[in-house]
Amino acid sequence: MALPGVTNGKAPARPSLEDAAGFADAYRTHSKAILIFLARRTYDPETALDLTAETFARAYAGRRRFRGTSHDELAAWLFAIARHVLARFLRRGVAERRALTRLGIEVPSLEPDDLARVVELAGLADLRLAAAQGFSMLSAKEREAVRLRVVEELPYGDVARRLDISVPTARARVSRGLRALAGVLGHRPLTQETSA
Repeated sequence: MALPGVTNGKAPARPSLEDAAGFADAYRTHSKAILIFLARRTYDPETALDLTAETFARAYAGRRRFRGTSHDELAAWLFAIARHVLARFLRRGVAERRALTRLGIEVPSLEPDDLARVVELAGLADLRLAAAQGFSMLSAKEREAVRLRVVEELPYGDVARRLDISVPTARARVSRGLRALAGVLGHRPLTQETSA
C-alpha cells in the first residue's frame, strides 16, 4: 500500500474540488501533511490514517461548500476539517465512521513497513519518549488524575470519586498535569508540519 500524498502531483493553478481529478489533486497535495498532523496528535499511525480518511471523506461530502481561490485557502479548509475530525475523535474516543460508510470508502490497512514510515515521518518515536518522560515527571496525584481522565476517558465526576476528591480538585489536577505535559512536548502550531 502506498502512503497517501507521497506522490506529489501537479496541482491546478486554481484549486477545484468539483470534479474527480481536482479532488484527487487535492488529496495528493495535502493528504501527507494531514496524516502527519494527525499522527503527531494521536501518537498512533492507524488512528491517524483512519482520521485522514475521514477528513477527506468529509471534504468530499462538503466539497461544494469550498469557496477558496488559492491552494493556501484549500489547505486551510482541509486542516480545519482535520482539526474538527480530531476534536470529535478525542471527545468521543473513536472516529466517526458514518461518512466513510455512507460514501463506501474502505480504509486501507497499514503494513508494518507503512506503519514504520508514518512513525518516522511524524517523529512519533521522539514524541512518545518525551510524553513518557513528561508523564513520569508529574506528581503521583496529577499522574493518576490524568490517567483516569485521558487514558480511561472517565468523566470528571468519576475521576473525583475514584480519587476521593472534589470535582474542582480533579479538574485542577488534570489541568495542571496536561499543562505540564504540553510544556514538555512543546506546543506545535495547528498547521502543516511536513519537513520530510
